[in-house]
Amino acid sequence: MSNKEGHPREGRRVVVTGIGGITPLGHDWASIGARLRECRNAVRHMPAWDRYTGLNTRLAAPAPAFELSPAYNRKNTRSMGRVALMSVRATELALQQAGLLGDPLLGSGKVGVSYGSSAGSHEAIAEFGRMLNEHTTEGINATTYLKMMSHTAPVNIGVFFGLTGRVVTTSSACTSGSQGIGSAYELIRAGRQVAMLAGGSEQLDATAAAVFDTLFATSVQNDAPETTPRPFDARRDGLVLGEGACTLVLEELGHARARGANILAEIVGYGSNSDGQHVTQPSSATMAQAMRLALEDAGVDAAQVGYVNAHGTATEHGDIAESQATAQVFGAKVPVGTLKSYVGHMLGACGSFEAWATIMMMNEGWFAPNLNLVERDPRCAELDYIVGGGRELQTEYAVSNNFAFGGINTSLVFRRWRD
Repeated sequence: MSNKEGHPREGRRVVVTGIGGITPLGHDWASIGARLRECRNAVRHMPAWDRYTGLNTRLAAPAPAFELSPAYNRKNTRSMGRVALMSVRATELALQQAGLLGDPLLGSGKVGVSYGSSAGSHEAIAEFGRMLNEHTTEGINATTYLKMMSHTAPVNIGVFFGLTGRVVTTSSACTSGSQGIGSAYELIRAGRQVAMLAGGSEQLDATAAAVFDTLFATSVQNDAPETTPRPFDARRDGLVLGEGACTLVLEELGHARARGANILAEIVGYGSNSDGQHVTQPSSATMAQAMRLALEDAGVDAAQVGYVNAHGTATEHGDIAESQATAQVFGAKVPVGTLKSYVGHMLGACGSFEAWATIMMMNEGWFAPNLNLVERDPRCAELDYIVGGGRELQTEYAVSNNFAFGGINTSLVFRRWRD
């Protein structure tokens, strides 16, 4: 039964006390928020991809260079490829904002990490591919596997910050970040950890683009990067990949209050399930059920939700199924937006980045428009897709949804913080 107050029905309350990220739009919210208000995406042509015969797309949204402190010396980074390095730096930024960087709490066993990416760093994977193709181990060393392994991000976060709590690896493609947040939320709510570092990351690489290119799911508007991707639009032609990392510091409410932490938002609900039908064809019915599970977990009625951040990949099957599922749960009047029209599909990082943006837009009372949405695909449900210059909107609850290959569905419910 709904308690109408937006608190989990059982267990401890979980709040967000810090967020940090490496993203195509910048590496702090001031930069990201400014780009969103300018309605400019980060998609650009990738000349380096011209050398790949058969690869149709030449578009991506790479993360710009980011600064590292002297602590990132050769010894501390030798087990990190780019995907882990972005994860660690994003986590450092989140801990700084939370006021926990260097705090003894991190090594107490009361803090864990719940984090994921689709895969490890592609350069390391390529070294093992070279071994198979050229029958030589040249280039493989003691750290190659550490950079390649699917849990390279959470492991390197744990080692760099001296965590002795739980390590949860959420390597589930497009839901890696949102599952990371959801799993961390559940651990804190159950009293297993006091705080968790949660999120996801992904490194941009042509091989990842090839995965979707072979499915004819990538955008090929190579000469007009500002016009794509176009989620929910009748003239969309596929997704664009992005990259980055985003970490949320989740904390048990009583602990956060006791230390005087600045609270950004409360996580009040999480739902996750699987389609159980097809690896790449999404199911509207189970997408909708994941949203209902999150609302039930939060004790919130659908009518109380004032904004839904859509997964919005700009793929035909995904957009249609997701929009129909959203309409089933929230009706036609719910305001809907997607951040992938700005940063592309960040894969393992998208869920955590989109959670960050959802929280901050909710706090600011302004929500970014869907870029490049000119004419709704008539097969997509009639929802209140935010367009134009964005929208001033006050809401106490916002939902962020993500859906991954394998039929993995997630839905997170955030509550604007108030005592």
